[in-house]
Amino acid sequence: MKAITVFCGSREGSDPVYMREAYQLGKAMAERELTLVYGGAGIGCMRAMADGVLDHGGKVIGVMPEKLANRERSYRRLTDLRIVADMPTRKKVMMQEGDAFIAFPGGLGTLEEWFEVYSWAKIGYHDKPCCLLNINGYYDSLLALFGHMIEADFAPEDYLSGIVHDTDSKRLIDKIHQR
Repeated sequence: MKAITVFCGSREGSDPVYMREAYQLGKAMAERELTLVYGGAGIGCMRAMADGVLDHGGKVIGVMPEKLANRERSYRRLTDLRIVADMPTRKKVMMQEGDAFIAFPGGLGTLEEWFEVYSWAKIGYHDKPCCLLNINGYYDSLLALFGHMIEADFAPEDYLSGIVHDTDSKRLIDKIHQR
């Protein structure tokens, strides 16, 4: 494994733990010589995570559509900043570059991107690990929803067991390596 794509928020979140843990995830990736692939913004948790990688000698690939490049302030410190035409191209590049996918706490965009890669894994388009970094119980309700889908027979058992998740970034990366 050489690179992990992380979907996360461009906001800081209501609790300082999110910024701190975003930085720690980046640091843990750099320590394992894993390249970070992410949305390319220089604000919020996205910037904290990129800083965690860069401050510890790692590499970061940012992928940002032209329309968002000014609004989200693309991060110029990155190893490789790719400005692409649109969101579908952004997601395609992020999927191609990553050997695994992590959803860090974030908003609608984070969930949309993660659900796409996870649904594609479930129907056989790729076999890369799809993971949730469950900081502060952020994804507890989502994991419960998957359980409910299974109970209601709208999803098979492996929909929940197929998700790699943890509350600690180092343990999550270790779990990814074990797959």
